[in-house]
Amino acid sequence: SIATCQACGKSTVWFNEEIIFPRYIPVEPPNEDLSDVIKSLYNEAAKIFNDSPKGATALLRLALQNLLIQIGKDGKNINKDIKELVADGLSPKIQQALDTLRVVGNNAVHPGTINIDDNREIALKLFRLLNIIASELITKPKEIDDFYNDVVPDETKEHINRRDGRTN
Repeated sequence: SIATCQACGKSTVWFNEEIIFPRYIPVEPPNEDLSDVIKSLYNEAAKIFNDSPKGATALLRLALQNLLIQIGKDGKNINKDIKELVADGLSPKIQQALDTLRVVGNNAVHPGTINIDDNREIALKLFRLLNIIASELITKPKEIDDFYNDVVPDETKEHINRRDGRTN
């Protein structure tokens, strides 16, 4: 059957006492600083989450791989990329987030101990985890760079670079 929402005036389609249109997608939108490729993967994962949490998880792992490329890693070996980030001083909590997404994503496509079909909550939390990772590795550094470049005078930046042994 078709119904019209009294609040917004939009239509809904019902089948067997369940709304089938518009589809309810229980995930937050992707971080705005992610590349278009990653946002597309994230949104595709969100669209299939209700029908295939395992498929959504596999897509989020692929999104993670692309996120690592976005921040300058090669993306061919996620484990190696994480190791390099840790060697560069990555926060242990973000390392845990990266490894959680990597491990759960791997288990979604390869036999493992985590069965996503039996635990949709894990798959749902991975969406949030990807946004947390993006915030820490992309958004916050970008905001700091923008503020630094807007506020600190160029002459002072030169002094800071000399102090730190960097040259332009």
